Amino acid sequence: MSKRADIYKTVVPDAFPENISLIFGGERLDFRRRSWEIDGERRGLRYGENPDQPAALYEAVDGGISVDGVRYKGAGCGLVSALGEEHMLQAGKHPGKINLTDVDNGINILQYLHKKPAALILKHNNPCGAAWSGAGLAPALSAAYWSDRIAAFGGAVVVNRPLTLEAAELIASTYFEVLAAPDYEEGCLGLVKKRKNLRILRMPALAELDKFADTPFLDIRTLSDGGLILQRGFMNSIRAVDDFQPAEAEKDGRTLVARRPTEAEGEDLLFAWAVEAGVTSNSVVFAKNGVTAGIGTGEQDRVGCVELTIHKARTKYKDALAFKECGKSLYEMEREAEKSPKARARLLDIGERCCVAKGGLEGTVLVSDGFFPFRDGVDLALAQGVTAIAQPGGSLRDWESIQAVNEASPPAAMVFTGRRSFRH
Repeated sequence: MSKRADIYKTVVPDAFPENISLIFGGERLDFRRRSWEIDGERRGLRYGENPDQPAALYEAVDGGISVDGVRYKGAGCGLVSALGEEHMLQAGKHPGKINLTDVDNGINILQYLHKKPAALILKHNNPCGAAWSGAGLAPALSAAYWSDRIAAFGGAVVVNRPLTLEAAELIASTYFEVLAAPDYEEGCLGLVKKRKNLRILRMPALAELDKFADTPFLDIRTLSDGGLILQRGFMNSIRAVDDFQPAEAEKDGRTLVARRPTEAEGEDLLFAWAVEAGVTSNSVVFAKNGVTAGIGTGEQDRVGCVELTIHKARTKYKDALAFKECGKSLYEMEREAEKSPKARARLLDIGERCCVAKGGLEGTVLVSDGFFPFRDGVDLALAQGVTAIAQPGGSLRDWESIQAVNEASPPAAMVFTGRRSFRH
């Protein structure tokens, strides 16, 4: 293996102190640096976001802080930061910063999805596939995987129920970097440990995340000049379908009102809004039957985010058909079609079926982390067959968005969340 590749396996030494403290007014929160005994050697984080960045993980071990009478998470609340050797069933290439922050964002989302077995696959601190299912964990994990097989490669899998043998078989059949579950059914570990570089974590608290959802954390962001911005961490206030607000707006002395979602649409909007809590802004999430059909991340304009998410969804949909039916990726099929008439015909058929299904977006719901400043994004979504939309509301042109769903045939539903869920 080339020396260039070796840098991704090397643990970068760090000189960060063993203990740090945060003095917050008259209160104090003490932290201890995390390290683990692995292969006979005590090691901390492998490296930070890049292999040349030393990094350290700290757990709050004593004290606490309050702001305006609100107690923030502190000592005794550790999840990722409290990982010990007993939780690391297999260290793989040894965890780095990105591996743990992906698991942390999985927790951030799953704390609002505790009512059903749920599975997330994350890459670069964004979910690429998510699903929950009353039928069990394996169907949820399979649905999350097939919603974006391409991005799932090398991702972090986080689930909120003990891993089953059926789910373990899927994980063992492809390449993931991290697996975090509250526990593992008999025979599962033998399967997933065949992936020698897989970091396998047992985190019992993943089955009890509802206990953590109502206590805020202090979000501390460091500026490039060394300064700090403090904010209360985001907490999702939409926990039930009834928490959505009717979409209403005034225009020229009359009130425009959107259709309310059906029970099934409301359940999908609730699921998609929980996933949205972990997606980088500007973002939208398409979902159907408790599965993400398209996740748009980090775009500068909202209509552009909708456009790109539609494009992504169609690509992933065609890739899933190609892989299930031909055992090849979409890109392999496209290369083969350049030389083979038979492959060209197969690819054309896949493309036609994708168009009919509108990339799997027909019959989906859509959530947006911010309001729609114009109706263009709404119209784009409706053209894909979206039947219900949830968005914060609050735009001067809310009436345009409501008018758009009312003009759809049949009319689509729209509700407001009353708050946005930006994440930067």
